[in-house]
Amino acid sequence: QVQLVESGGGSVQAGGSLRLSCGASGSIYGDACVGWLRQAPGKEREGVAAIDKDGMASYIDSVKGRFTVSRDNGNNTVNLMMNSLNPEDTAMYYCAANFGPYCSGPYLARRANFLGQGTQVTVSS
Repeated sequence: QVQLVESGGGSVQAGGSLRLSCGASGSIYGDACVGWLRQAPGKEREGVAAIDKDGMASYIDSVKGRFTVSRDNGNNTVNLMMNSLNPEDTAMYYCAANFGPYCSGPYLARRANFLGQGTQVTVSS
């Protein structure tokens, strides 16, 4: 049973930074699309960022230029560096992986094969 475990969430003031990390219990990252989803209270889950097996990354418009997703297949980790955080970024953040034909945040949000338990990010104004 593959498990994804997130770490690095917390509380920060607007303008601050946080780095999220996700480790996998097994070697699943090699060919997978991996990335990060988030869900704020009362809102649908959205795919924030994704990175394919070749290192090509994509982001939703609201985080472009502020968030950076990266992966380390050798260590089975995927990271999300979040800068210039604002209160609208407050949400539960989930690590996700998919073996489908596409790789994007929205596709991961709909078709994740593996999903972590989530880590809370809270940004205060």
